Amino acid sequence: MYETQLALRPPREHVDPRCRRWWAAQVALWMAGPLIALAVAAVFLGPWLVLAAVAWAALTVVALIGVPRVRWAIHRWEATDVAIYSRSGLFWEEWRAAPLSRVQTVDRTRGPLQRRFGLATIVVTTASSKGAVRISALDADLAEEMVDRLTLLAEDDQRDAT
Repeated sequence: MYETQLALRPPREHVDPRCRRWWAAQVALWMAGPLIALAVAAVFLGPWLVLAAVAWAALTVVALIGVPRVRWAIHRWEATDVAIYSRSGLFWEEWRAAPLSRVQTVDRTRGPLQRRFGLATIVVTTASSKGAVRISALDADLAEEMVDRLTLLAEDDQRDAT
Protein backbone atom coordinates (compact mmCIF):
# COMPACT_ATOMS: atom_id res chain seq x y z
CA MET A 1 0.00 0.00 0.00
CA TYR A 2 0.98 3.63 -0.44
CA GLU A 3 2.14 5.65 2.52
CA THR A 4 -0.10 8.51 3.60
CA GLN A 5 1.03 11.77 2.00
CA LEU A 6 1.36 15.01 3.96
CA ALA A 7 -1.20 17.55 2.91
CA LEU A 8 0.10 21.03 2.26
CA ARG A 9 -2.11 23.14 4.47
CA PRO A 10 -1.86 26.52 6.09
CA PRO A 11 0.20 26.38 9.28
CA ARG A 12 -1.68 27.50 12.38
CA GLU A 13 0.85 29.46 14.45
CA HIS A 14 1.75 33.14 14.09
CA VAL A 15 5.35 34.18 14.48
CA ASP A 16 6.24 36.38 17.47
CA PRO A 17 4.58 39.84 17.38
CA ARG A 18 7.96 41.51 17.95
CA CYS A 19 8.84 40.50 14.41
CA ARG A 20 6.96 43.52 13.08
CA ARG A 21 9.51 45.84 14.70
CA TRP A 22 12.33 43.58 13.46
CA TRP A 23 10.99 43.71 9.90
CA ALA A 24 10.53 47.49 10.15
CA ALA A 25 14.16 47.81 11.29
CA GLN A 26 15.26 45.74 8.28
CA VAL A 27 13.27 47.98 5.94
CA ALA A 28 14.77 51.08 7.56
CA LEU A 29 18.30 49.74 7.13
CA TRP A 30 17.71 48.78 3.49
CA MET A 31 16.07 52.08 2.60
CA ALA A 32 18.43 54.39 4.54
CA GLY A 33 21.46 53.92 2.27
CA PRO A 34 19.81 55.06 -0.96
CA LEU A 35 18.04 57.89 0.89
CA ILE A 36 21.33 59.22 2.26
CA ALA A 37 22.99 58.83 -1.16
CA LEU A 38 20.17 60.76 -2.84
CA ALA A 39 20.31 63.52 -0.24
CA VAL A 40 24.09 63.90 -0.60
CA ALA A 41 23.83 63.80 -4.39
CA ALA A 42 21.14 66.51 -4.26
CA VAL A 43 23.54 68.79 -2.41
CA PHE A 44 26.32 68.33 -4.97
CA LEU A 45 24.52 67.59 -8.22
CA GLY A 46 21.48 69.78 -8.12
CA PRO A 47 18.11 70.38 -6.60
CA TRP A 48 16.26 68.08 -9.02
CA LEU A 49 17.59 65.15 -6.95
CA VAL A 50 15.73 66.55 -3.94
CA LEU A 51 12.53 65.37 -5.61
CA ALA A 52 14.00 61.86 -5.95
CA ALA A 53 15.04 61.92 -2.29
CA VAL A 54 11.55 63.03 -1.22
CA ALA A 55 9.98 60.28 -3.33
CA TRP A 56 12.34 57.70 -1.81
CA ALA A 57 11.52 58.98 1.69
CA ALA A 58 7.79 58.60 0.95
CA LEU A 59 8.39 55.09 -0.35
CA THR A 60 10.35 54.34 2.83
CA VAL A 61 7.43 55.43 5.01
CA VAL A 62 5.01 53.26 3.01
CA ALA A 63 7.39 50.28 3.28
CA LEU A 64 7.91 50.83 7.02
CA ILE A 65 4.15 50.63 7.53
CA GLY A 66 3.19 48.08 4.88
CA VAL A 67 5.95 45.46 4.84
CA PRO A 68 5.62 44.37 8.49
CA ARG A 69 1.82 44.16 8.19
CA VAL A 70 1.89 42.10 5.01
CA ARG A 71 4.63 39.79 6.30
CA TRP A 72 2.69 39.32 9.56
CA ALA A 73 -0.37 38.28 7.56
CA ILE A 74 1.63 35.72 5.54
CA HIS A 75 4.18 34.20 7.94
CA ARG A 76 2.94 31.13 9.78
CA TRP A 77 4.46 27.97 11.17
CA GLU A 78 3.47 24.76 12.89
CA ALA A 79 5.28 21.71 14.22
CA THR A 80 3.39 18.47 14.74
CA ASP A 81 4.63 15.03 15.78
CA VAL A 82 5.03 14.08 12.10
CA ALA A 83 5.95 17.25 10.20
CA ILE A 84 6.98 20.86 10.30
CA TYR A 85 5.00 23.38 8.27
CA SER A 86 5.98 26.88 7.26
CA ARG A 87 4.60 29.65 5.10
CA SER A 88 6.70 32.72 4.42
CA GLY A 89 7.63 35.28 1.83
CA LEU A 90 6.72 38.78 0.84
CA PHE A 91 6.78 38.89 -2.94
CA TRP A 92 7.22 35.14 -3.48
CA GLU A 93 5.14 33.24 -0.98
CA GLU A 94 6.46 29.82 -0.08
CA TRP A 95 4.61 26.98 1.67
CA ARG A 96 6.64 24.03 2.95
CA ALA A 97 5.82 20.79 4.72
CA ALA A 98 8.73 18.62 5.81
CA PRO A 99 8.13 15.18 7.30
CA LEU A 100 10.19 14.68 10.45
CA SER A 101 11.36 11.38 8.99
CA ARG A 102 13.35 13.46 6.46
CA VAL A 103 14.98 15.80 8.99
CA GLN A 104 18.76 15.76 9.00
CA THR A 105 19.58 18.69 11.29
CA VAL A 106 17.71 21.23 13.37
CA ASP A 107 19.49 24.51 14.17
CA ARG A 108 18.72 27.84 15.75
CA THR A 109 20.27 31.02 14.35
CA ARG A 110 20.15 34.62 15.56
CA GLY A 111 21.51 37.65 13.77
CA PRO A 112 22.34 40.92 15.54
CA LEU A 113 18.91 42.45 14.86
CA GLN A 114 17.13 39.28 15.93
CA ARG A 115 19.07 39.28 19.21
CA ARG A 116 18.10 42.92 19.75
CA PHE A 117 14.41 42.02 19.43
CA GLY A 118 14.65 38.69 21.33
CA LEU A 119 13.94 36.61 18.23
CA ALA A 120 15.50 33.57 16.55
CA THR A 121 15.21 31.45 13.42
CA ILE A 122 14.85 27.68 13.30
CA VAL A 123 16.53 26.00 10.34
CA VAL A 124 15.37 22.45 9.62
CA THR A 125 17.60 20.76 7.06
CA THR A 126 16.03 17.89 5.16
CA ALA A 127 16.92 15.70 2.22
CA SER A 128 14.87 18.01 -0.01
CA SER A 129 16.35 19.60 -3.09
CA LYS A 130 14.46 22.79 -2.12
CA GLY A 131 16.80 23.26 0.83
CA ALA A 132 16.13 23.87 4.49
CA VAL A 133 12.82 24.86 6.02
CA ARG A 134 13.26 28.17 7.86
CA ILE A 135 10.96 29.58 10.48
CA SER A 136 12.05 33.12 11.26
CA ALA A 137 10.83 35.53 13.90
CA LEU A 138 10.18 33.12 16.75
CA ASP A 139 10.70 34.03 20.39
CA ALA A 140 14.29 32.99 21.18
CA ASP A 141 13.28 30.76 24.11
CA LEU A 142 10.51 29.11 22.09
CA ALA A 143 12.95 28.52 19.22
CA GLU A 144 15.35 26.78 21.59
CA GLU A 145 12.54 24.58 22.91
CA MET A 146 11.42 23.80 19.35
CA VAL A 147 14.94 22.79 18.33
CA ASP A 148 15.10 20.36 21.25
CA ARG A 149 11.59 19.01 20.57
CA LEU A 150 12.09 18.60 16.81
CA THR A 151 15.47 16.94 17.33
CA LEU A 152 13.96 14.40 19.73
CA LEU A 153 10.96 13.75 17.46
CA ALA A 154 13.17 13.28 14.41
CA GLU A 155 15.45 10.97 16.40
CA ASP A 156 12.49 8.85 17.51
CA ASP A 157 11.09 8.58 13.98
CA GLN A 158 12.49 5.27 12.84
CA ARG A 159 10.67 5.13 9.48
CA ASP A 160 12.66 4.84 6.29
CA ALA A 161 12.98 8.34 4.83
CA THR A 162 13.87 7.25 1.33
